[in-house]
Amino acid sequence: MSQDSAETSHPPAGTTGPEVINDKLLNWASLLEPATRAQAEQTATMPFIAPYLALMPDAHLGKGSTVGSVIPTVGAIMPAAVGVDIGCGMIAVRTRYAKADVDAVVAAGHPLSRLRTAIERAVPLSAGGRNQRIAATAEPRLAELENLAARPGFDPDVDAASWRYQLGSLGSGNHFIEVSLDEDDTVWLFLHSGSRGVGNRIASRHIAIAKKIMEREGVTLPNRDLAYLSEGTPEFDAYIAQMQWAQRYALLNREEMMDRVVTEFGRWLGGPGGAPAPVDEVERINCHHNFTVPEEHLGQRVWLSRKGAIDAHRGVAGLIPGSMGTASYVVEGLGNEQALCSSPHGAGRAYSRSAARRAFTHDQLREAMRGIEFRDSDVFLDEIPQAYKDIDVVMADAADLVTVRHTLRQIVNVKGD
Repeated sequence: MSQDSAETSHPPAGTTGPEVINDKLLNWASLLEPATRAQAEQTATMPFIAPYLALMPDAHLGKGSTVGSVIPTVGAIMPAAVGVDIGCGMIAVRTRYAKADVDAVVAAGHPLSRLRTAIERAVPLSAGGRNQRIAATAEPRLAELENLAARPGFDPDVDAASWRYQLGSLGSGNHFIEVSLDEDDTVWLFLHSGSRGVGNRIASRHIAIAKKIMEREGVTLPNRDLAYLSEGTPEFDAYIAQMQWAQRYALLNREEMMDRVVTEFGRWLGGPGGAPAPVDEVERINCHHNFTVPEEHLGQRVWLSRKGAIDAHRGVAGLIPGSMGTASYVVEGLGNEQALCSSPHGAGRAYSRSAARRAFTHDQLREAMRGIEFRDSDVFLDEIPQAYKDIDVVMADAADLVTVRHTLRQIVNVKGD
């Protein structure tokens, strides 16, 4: 049962193709709440959507438009349909280490709890988390961002003066850092975060600007959060420039955090009193799931907003997490043009945060996290795996969108309050 109301069930998209709700809305979700469906139907009525909105298997209610939707538009963009955490996404590193190496370090007296607390010290957590000083690894990334902002004359200090000190910080909610094992017991480092406070404020400011324009021009909307900016206007150009800056900030934020996680993992592998072990990266994948890019689909050039969806062009590597305590997936896109070359970005919530806190207990959280090193606190109750859709159902629905390369199970989980 969802927090909205009972879910409706449809045949899995992985075997039957999408459900055609109408000529402007295709649905790949086999489990879809009525309120979520209604929200997607509402968004799909906007006149500049072309050719249609594609609803991903993890779809759930969002601000204005559904999280887990792919929205192609011509001549306009709805800032709320990109998402308030611009550029939010995932990064993963495949190492050359295996479970046997981890077990040997634990047996030598260096438990996984030490690795978790070391990561928690290296990466500021929680909503307002920030660094006390600028790390050397962050300096070139900040210089890039300063130069990128200067080109259109954009000053991110107006939105968040602390943005430099938040580069390399995690945030809260469903953001996480994990150490995981794949099906061959290879160690992966995995994390989820976005553009932090500055991206949120950029998004919120442009949503407000769009609403004021709608009021000034007398535009009637089915939902005020579907307010849009028209291409060719100064407001549109400003949003695109600042949104692209926030996307880059989010990507570099993940890179900075991952570099720190790699360093701490190497120190932990060295064992008590030992020299840090080298951590050779076999592969690194960094992908957005709240973003807009110009793309061509079905013969038309569009602005493609993936709100809670990832790029799944053929051969493109992607990351689809479950929840704390469930599997995550390393995938490769199949280039399904009907789905606008996109796929889900995760499990998608089945309970709102407040509903999850009412429905589940701390003991249930502990049971769900059995065998995983995590900070045992009821502050994470709204992130309990049962608060999310079944990731295996989501992946079955996505069978014609991506192919699974690796299945990951976490052994360490780090989250912010």
